[in-house]
Amino acid sequence: MDSDSGKKISVSRRNVLKSAAVITGGALGSGSVCGFPTIWAQNIKDITLIHIGGAWAVIKEIGDRARKDLGFTVEMQAVDPATQLQRSLTQPKSFDILLNDYSTIQYLRGKDVTKPIAIKDYKLWDKTLSMFTTGKFPSGKQIPDQGLSPMMTGFWDGPDATKFAGKPTDWLTMVPTVFNADTLGVRPDLVGGKNAVTSWEALIDPKYKGKAALNDIAVVGTMDVAMALEARGDIKYGNKGNMTRAEIDKTINLMEDIKRSGQFRAFWTNFDQSVNLMASGEVVIQSMWSPAVTAVKARGIPCYYAPLKEGYRGWAAGLSPMAHLSGLKLDCAMEYVNWYNSGWQGGFIAKQGYYSPVPETAKKFLTEAEWDYWYDGKPAPVDITDPYGNLMEKKGQVRDGGSLWEREERIAVWNTVMDEDRYLTRRWNEFITS
Repeated sequence: MDSDSGKKISVSRRNVLKSAAVITGGALGSGSVCGFPTIWAQNIKDITLIHIGGAWAVIKEIGDRARKDLGFTVEMQAVDPATQLQRSLTQPKSFDILLNDYSTIQYLRGKDVTKPIAIKDYKLWDKTLSMFTTGKFPSGKQIPDQGLSPMMTGFWDGPDATKFAGKPTDWLTMVPTVFNADTLGVRPDLVGGKNAVTSWEALIDPKYKGKAALNDIAVVGTMDVAMALEARGDIKYGNKGNMTRAEIDKTINLMEDIKRSGQFRAFWTNFDQSVNLMASGEVVIQSMWSPAVTAVKARGIPCYYAPLKEGYRGWAAGLSPMAHLSGLKLDCAMEYVNWYNSGWQGGFIAKQGYYSPVPETAKKFLTEAEWDYWYDGKPAPVDITDPYGNLMEKKGQVRDGGSLWEREERIAVWNTVMDEDRYLTRRWNEFITS
């Protein structure tokens, strides 16, 4: 948040909102912001922002906390990826805030759907991790360039938002809010222990015939199998995140052979399906998201995210206000975007295994033990719980994959939308129906 109350500033909706937040209790994230002064509370109390995105992050408790801190309503609408994309393209005025992946923003380029964000309007940019601001890890190492990294799609070339800059500019496509490095979820009690799975190749290993599952998103499911095929030595890709048609054909043809062998038990489309498949034991190895692993553990069932030797599939997501917003509603949307990384949400989401792009604010809402476990990869000094207080990990356990940077610096490829996306989608559909 700005601290402009001591300066002579023009009276505008944006400036009054900023000053109001300062008067109310200081910077966002301090835990003391509980709404705006009465005169402005009357104006914003009837404002409702509709925030859509995946159930893994569009969570009622986050919206409830935002309302408590900001004074207006944030309505969380969790949707599957296909519905989210369809609404973004065909009904963009039906919601106000979009949680989007840095890869799938590609589908919205040139569509005048989201509003470019001026860096000057995002107050935590100077505290944001360098992987988002300069394209480098804190060690100075460049982030990987296979797939679509945050640097490739994180900036517009200007305020007209027609092209990605591919480098830092003054215009963000979204404010980064959550990121992670994905791998395979495994039931250690059903595969012979944690050390039984060390390579992506295990996903297509016949020993798990009928017990493996894939995410039914064309590009994610294909990349997960591509990691496995490359690990097994079937294909050497030029760029798994942007395959040629020949590479797509070879990959899908092999996937069809693997499917016909009975390898795959299911192709899941949402979070709950992946949790239930793993918790029931129907599946022992699969594409999985971090909070799904957490959800299985919270049921008292062994599950872990295997730190595979070939590396991780990285991803990051962020918030974009929609293009139709204006006036007071746009002001509130920007207050919400700024609030989102101010700490509380980062602390909450960390307990599902996700990282905040502004860790120093999230740290204020984690105990020392939680920070040591989730971010630093140290043995848990106490039992670790999920965001809802359910036991997730016993004292002494270490997070799968280690610390934040041990995980992130082992990313092999980012989530992506390939140049041959339409062709890949057609071939994927053939694979699913084969």
